[in-house]
Amino acid sequence: MRKLALAAAIFAATVSASQAETIRVGMSGGYFPFTFVKQDKLQGFEVDFIDAVVKETGDEVEYVTMSFSGLVGALESNRIDTIANQITITPEREAKFAFSQPYVIDGAQVVVKKGNEGEITGPESLKGRSVAVNLGSNFEQLLRELPYADEIEIKTYESNLEQDTALGRVDAFVMDRVSASQVIKETPLPLALAGQPFSEIRNALPFRNDDEGKALRDRVDAAITTLKENGTLTEISQKWFGTDITQ
Repeated sequence: MRKLALAAAIFAATVSASQAETIRVGMSGGYFPFTFVKQDKLQGFEVDFIDAVVKETGDEVEYVTMSFSGLVGALESNRIDTIANQITITPEREAKFAFSQPYVIDGAQVVVKKGNEGEITGPESLKGRSVAVNLGSNFEQLLRELPYADEIEIKTYESNLEQDTALGRVDAFVMDRVSASQVIKETPLPLALAGQPFSEIRNALPFRNDDEGKALRDRVDAAITTLKENGTLTEISQKWFGTDITQ
C-alpha cells in the first residue's frame, strides 16, 4: 500500500509539472518603480507581482524586455503572452484583448518643473503649452480627448520625458500619479505635481482574445483574486509605495 501511495504521489507530481507553462511576460524595464533594471537585475512592483502570480498558478515565467511602444505589437504577434507595465484598460484595448481584473487603481497626473506648479495647476492650464507623454501610452489619448486638445502641443517620448521637463524643454509631462510621485521622491530632478489627478485609470494584464489567451487570463485572474484576499498584493504595494495602490 505504501508503494502504491508513493507511486500515486510521484505520478501526480509528474502530471502537475507537465501541466506547468512558461508565461512570457513583456515589460519595458524602464518605468520606475514598476519595472526597472538596477545592478543588471530586473526588479520592481510588476516583477514581484508576476512572481507571486506564477507561484499561485504553478507556472514558470520568462521576462521579455523591450521598448514600451513595442509591447502591444509583441503581444499581438504571439512573441509574449501578456504585458506587465501598467497597461490601462480602455474601450479600444478591451475590443482587442482579454483583460484580467485591475490590480492597480491610479489617476493621470500633470507634472511640471519645480516652481511652475503655481502657474500650471492641472490639465486646464496646458493650453498653449508643450506636454510630453510616453509613446504608446494611454495618456496621449487622454490629452487628445480634452475639449481644448488642439491648443496643446503633445510630444511623444520613448524615455527621458522627466529630464526634458526638468530642463524646460517641455512645459509638463503626464503620467500616472503613483509613478510621478515616486520619480519626484527618488530622483534629484526638480519636479512637482501640478494639481490633482484628472482621470481615474484601472491597470490590468492584457491577453490575446482567443481561446488560449482567455484560458490563461482566467488562470491568472484566479491567482490575482487569491493575492488580493490573502493580503500578498497589498504587501507588495506597501513594499514599493508605502501605501496600497491596488484598491
